[in-house]
Amino acid sequence: MQKKISTSLVASLLIATNLYSNENLETITVTSATKSTQSIKDVTSNVEVITKDEIEERHFTTVSEALNTLAGINVISNGGLGKSTSVFTRGFDSQRILVLIDGIRYNDFTGISGARFEHLMITDIEQIEVIKGAQSGIWGADANAGVINIITSSSKEGTHANVAVEFGSYNTKTLNASISHKTKKFDVKLGVSKISSDGFTSQVPQGGDIDAFEDDGYKNTTINGKAGFNINDNNRLELSHNTLNAKSEYDKGAFGSTIAEKANAKGYELETKNSYSSVNFLNKNEYSNIKAYSNYTRVNRDDPKGFTKKFDGTLREYGLNTTIPYLNEKSFLLLGADYKVTNHKNNVKKELRNKATFITNSTTFGKTIFTQSLRYDKFDLFDNKTTGKIGLRHNFSDDLYSSINYGTSYNVPTFYKLYDANAGYSDLQPESTKGTDVTLGYKGLTLTYFYNTVTNMIEYNSSTYKYYNMDDKVTLQGVEVGYKNEIMNDLIANINYTFTSAKEDNDKRLQRRAKDSVKFGFDYYGIYKFHFNVNGEYVGDRVQYDFGTYDVSANTGNYTLWNAVVNYEINKTFNTYVKLDNVLNKKYQAIDTYGTAERSAYIGLKAKF
Repeated sequence: MQKKISTSLVASLLIATNLYSNENLETITVTSATKSTQSIKDVTSNVEVITKDEIEERHFTTVSEALNTLAGINVISNGGLGKSTSVFTRGFDSQRILVLIDGIRYNDFTGISGARFEHLMITDIEQIEVIKGAQSGIWGADANAGVINIITSSSKEGTHANVAVEFGSYNTKTLNASISHKTKKFDVKLGVSKISSDGFTSQVPQGGDIDAFEDDGYKNTTINGKAGFNINDNNRLELSHNTLNAKSEYDKGAFGSTIAEKANAKGYELETKNSYSSVNFLNKNEYSNIKAYSNYTRVNRDDPKGFTKKFDGTLREYGLNTTIPYLNEKSFLLLGADYKVTNHKNNVKKELRNKATFITNSTTFGKTIFTQSLRYDKFDLFDNKTTGKIGLRHNFSDDLYSSINYGTSYNVPTFYKLYDANAGYSDLQPESTKGTDVTLGYKGLTLTYFYNTVTNMIEYNSSTYKYYNMDDKVTLQGVEVGYKNEIMNDLIANINYTFTSAKEDNDKRLQRRAKDSVKFGFDYYGIYKFHFNVNGEYVGDRVQYDFGTYDVSANTGNYTLWNAVVNYEINKTFNTYVKLDNVLNKKYQAIDTYGTAERSAYIGLKAKF
């Protein structure tokens, strides 16, 4: 009987993520939609949350694997574990989505690709919040497609420890461990994750044999620590620090070599040593909640034998905001300001300073929620920007709701894109986005239409070897359909479909965006102590070319992948599992000439104390 209650609770939590009629949604809160803690049911934005329960049940290795289960998101990688990974969100690539770790900016401002998803391992994560649509009115630059906030776990009352080990294909070994302690006065937590894999070759001819070339391995050590001190009932001090150390072998790349020469060019290794820190002071009084914070991001990448060499940069951010409730417990006014200094060292030595003020108002009256945000950013290198967002949601009943959102956003070029070794700094300007989405939800079924236009889109010209602002306007629009519910006793279905049209004004499709995609997952809890999961995806056609220069006419889509997971609860302390990826051993390529994993098996053991 106890086990039945346990499985039902897990099942309901999994359903609750996207099922808006489920009362468990009241317990799921998000902070990224308005910079204020809200129930997910009180947010007008198009939001999805990947919970700790889902992560533990599916045993994802990377954050990008977890994100790839959501509607509107497609993930592609230049090879295996630790290789360059792009997360496309509603047709926008990784450069145009803001990624945060506990509210600290993760985006790599020294390079060209935005957030480096390939290094984000699943370790000690409480939940992942995905806010879709233009969000610069709240967060500033680089949030054209939305915001992904990865929230690490916090301490629970008492002393707790967790250990997990996993072994599998490609000689992959994973160790995750954490320990925490919490009293009424203070709390502290430390977590560490280590993963190593021999991998497989990054580059391989289309339809070629990956066994013909040398393997490209990967190692990653991620450490995160959090601490909090309750000064008194009204004031709290919080500290957090995360370090990421990774080494990724890769193939030589272009520059006149044959595929075989590229794939067998040993010794190329990209080293990453990043850190992310924050200090927060929180004050709660009868009139408002005040937060003062200081965030620090350090990016250090070195390519000793490669073409790009060393990159080193820092981002310092200081901010203050206050949330003032009024009218009722769900209505509030948020006022704030922040200041950022981005510094890129090495051959590109420049600072970018950004001062901003912002305001958000959210009013709940009856079954209707109305939210407005406005932000003003002042730059020393670019024209100043004013962006905003407006959202409306109405709950017709406990089972039926609708929402509409409109926002403006912008993306600033990184120093690498701005700087030309021969001509100095270019006149490259930020790109601008206008975005709208409309959603209708009924029980576990959601239907969303999105429409975005981008002007001055920043792209690369392989003929001139420079980045430029496109003259043509780019339109990204489509439909997301999702269904998540218990379809019979102990069986949960999670299915979604996305249609995406990403085109320039001349009707030319943007590269690597899947036109159609279907994600599916089925969880069964009906057998004592077991949980069975079958999941997968269908990816429609994708074109591969560079803007305005050449067209290799390589279509890498139209494939289906199946995966499976079996969990077994040994007792209250120990759980074990088996995971099988690419069950049917599908031969496919996500990017032309880059390898993908064959059938892969993993076994793991978890312990909670």
